[in-house]
Amino acid sequence: MSTLAPLRLLREPWNASEGNQSNATAAASGAWCQGLNIPNELFLTLGLVSLVENLLVVAAILKNRNLHSPMYYFICCLAVSDMLVSISNLAETLFLLLLEHGVLVIRPSIVRHMDNIIDMLICSSIVSSLSFLGVIAVDRYITIFYALRYHSIMTLQRAVVTMATVWLASTASSTIFITYYRNNAILLCLIGFFLFMLVLMLVLYIHMFALARHHLRSISSQQKQPTVYRSSSLKGAVTLTILLGVFFICWGPFFFHLILIVTCPTNPFCTCFFSYFNLSLILIICNSVVDPLIYAFRSRELWRTLRELVLCSW
Repeated sequence: MSTLAPLRLLREPWNASEGNQSNATAAASGAWCQGLNIPNELFLTLGLVSLVENLLVVAAILKNRNLHSPMYYFICCLAVSDMLVSISNLAETLFLLLLEHGVLVIRPSIVRHMDNIIDMLICSSIVSSLSFLGVIAVDRYITIFYALRYHSIMTLQRAVVTMATVWLASTASSTIFITYYRNNAILLCLIGFFLFMLVLMLVLYIHMFALARHHLRSISSQQKQPTVYRSSSLKGAVTLTILLGVFFICWGPFFFHLILIVTCPTNPFCTCFFSYFNLSLILIICNSVVDPLIYAFRSRELWRTLRELVLCSW
């Protein structure tokens, strides 16, 4: 699937001269450097699945008053961010299919405007998704380490301010990226933001895992049958491992792509990696599919509400 500007330009770095880029491409023209042809149907299918999943999550949180708390509001915002990923992916794919088959014939200037709108949705969804992943990690950290003071620390007003700040920052940053996408400083900011979120989540989850392990040892020393507690702690450790693993696998290739654009745009190895950009996009969309399963469906209350919504719809 072809991507629209500026994401199209991420596939073909602008800071490489045409001669050097063609030479690098020729040098890296081996069979395994031909890229990965991903059918549009796969993008459409994943986009629809993600859209339905996240719509259900948002509807469940809005319906159940027991879920009207800062933690679930953050999960709701994450679902909305993932919905933006799905909507932008669906809009881009349908738009390209209509253009390729001659069904849609419009002026180039209008195409550029639609490119900018779709790209703003893509960039805004990427930044907001990463931001709310970090916000959820911080919220869980406060829940564990400041349990008695949680409701005084994470008030509804602070939660609303946090959500509004994330959305405003995401919109502003996506606008800046669209405007100055040829500037390496913009890419460096995106890379730095991803690394910051990765380190933040890693530090918080390691600290939470260490606390769970400490509690397990304390319980084991006091209880004669600590099997249940050990199972619960193990389940929590597995959950944290899944969270970090999915985050790194789904987002890592895309930001590694950005790093290569800045550091080695004409290197044959980098040029070869650029041809697999569609795989990075697929992984980001897959993250939008997996997020509800990890962050939402593990909640019994939310899972019960989701079942009621699905059963009532049938």
